[in-house]
Amino acid sequence: MTDVPTTPAPTTAPRVSRTTAASRVAAVVALPVVLLLAALPYLAAPNVTRLLVDLFTLVLLATMWNLLAGYGGMISVGQQGFIGLGAYAVLVADLFGVNPYLGLVLAMVAAAVLALPTALLVFRLHGGYFAIGTWVVAEVYRLVTVEFRAVGAGSGASVTGLSAVPPVLRGAITYWCALAAVVVAIGGVYLLMRSRLGLALTAIRDEPTAAATLGVRVRSAKRIVFVVAAAGCGLAGALIAVDSLRVQPDSVYSVQWSAFMIFMVVIGGLGTIEGPVLGAVVFFAIQQLLAPYGAWYLVVLGAVAIAAALLARRGLWGLVTLHRDVRLLPTGHRLRQDR
Repeated sequence: MTDVPTTPAPTTAPRVSRTTAASRVAAVVALPVVLLLAALPYLAAPNVTRLLVDLFTLVLLATMWNLLAGYGGMISVGQQGFIGLGAYAVLVADLFGVNPYLGLVLAMVAAAVLALPTALLVFRLHGGYFAIGTWVVAEVYRLVTVEFRAVGAGSGASVTGLSAVPPVLRGAITYWCALAAVVVAIGGVYLLMRSRLGLALTAIRDEPTAAATLGVRVRSAKRIVFVVAAAGCGLAGALIAVDSLRVQPDSVYSVQWSAFMIFMVVIGGLGTIEGPVLGAVVFFAIQQLLAPYGAWYLVVLGAVAIAAALLARRGLWGLVTLHRDVRLLPTGHRLRQDR
C-alpha cells in the first residue's frame, strides 16, 4: 500500500502592512471625535473651551518635545525659548496692526527661522552639554527681549488687537485655532515618521554613528526636526499669548515649560505618538485637581514622575496597552503572513 502524498495548505506570500486593527478603528473614530470637538463651542460653556485650550497647548508642546527627543534623540531643556519667541511674535504683529490670529502663522515662521542659527550653535554640543546649551540660548533670547521697551521690557505688554472682539467669539476662535494646531501637529508627526526621514530619525536615535556609516544624513535630519519642533513650540507660545492677551517674559520664557514637556512625555511614553497625548491629559488633570493647593501639585508631579520612571519604563501608554505593541498611529512596517 503506497502512501498518498498530502498537499500542504495553500499559503500566500508574506506582505508588509503599515496598519493594525487598532489603527483602523482609530481611523474610523478620529473624524467624528474631531467634528464633535469642533462643535464644542456651540455645546459647552466658554469656561470649558478655555480649559481645553490649555489642554491642547500642552498636547502640542508634548508632541513637539517627543518629536525632538523621542524620535530625534535630542534632549532639550531650552524649548521655552521658542515658546517665548512665538508669544512675542504675536505681540510685535499686534503692534504693527496685524490681526493676532494671523500672528499665529508669523510666530511659527519666526521660531523656525531663528531655530536655524540656533541649531548651528547647539549642534556643536552633545549629550548633557547639548541640553545645557539649549537652556543657555533660551536665556539669551529672554535677556535680549527684555531690552526692548516697545514690547514692555521686563514687564511685558498686552495684546490689544482683539479687544474689540466679543469675549465669547474670541474664546471660540482661539479654541478652534488650538484644536487645529493639535490635529495638524499630531497628523504631521505621524506622516513625518512614516516617511524616509522618519526611518532615518529612528536610526539616528538608536545609534547616530552607525546611521551615518549607512548613508543617513544625520545633521540634516536633526536640523529639520529641530526646526519643526521650534515652529510647533512657537505656535504654542502664540496660542498662550492670544488666549491670555498678555505676554510677560518671566512667564513665557520660564524653564518650567521644558520641565512640563519632559514630564508629559516621560510619563506618557517616550518615542510614541499616543504616549505624549496621554501624558498631557494626566498632567492637565493633576494640575487642575491640585491647583487650589499651590505648589503642592509640583510635589505630586515629582512623585508621579519618579513612580513612572521606576515602574513604567514604557510610560503610561505601555501600561494601558499591557506592554503589547498596540499603536493607534503606527509608523513602522509589520510583516504579516496570511494563510
